[in-house]
Amino acid sequence: MSKRSFVLGVGVGYILGARAGRQRYEQIVELWHQVTGSAQVQGATDKTKDAASAGARRGLTVVQRGVAKAGEAVRERLNRGEGDSGNGYSR
Repeated sequence: MSKRSFVLGVGVGYILGARAGRQRYEQIVELWHQVTGSAQVQGATDKTKDAASAGARRGLTVVQRGVAKAGEAVRERLNRGEGDSGNGYSR
């Protein structure tokens, strides 16, 4: 049902937008620029960018630590296996 509602909404929006014409489009664009150009919106945008950057840095750190741990575990297993003949049988 949600797909149907979405498609219906897009269709209605298109029809209303087409009927509104170029003048209404220009009004909407001007309003958009006023809203996005306001100091409050710019401040909120900057805060959001900063929070996203901090989250990305934390995520990268976690991934790097995980990769390092995995690499250490592989090295340990490889080093443990050096004493064997490699076939799993002891003589």
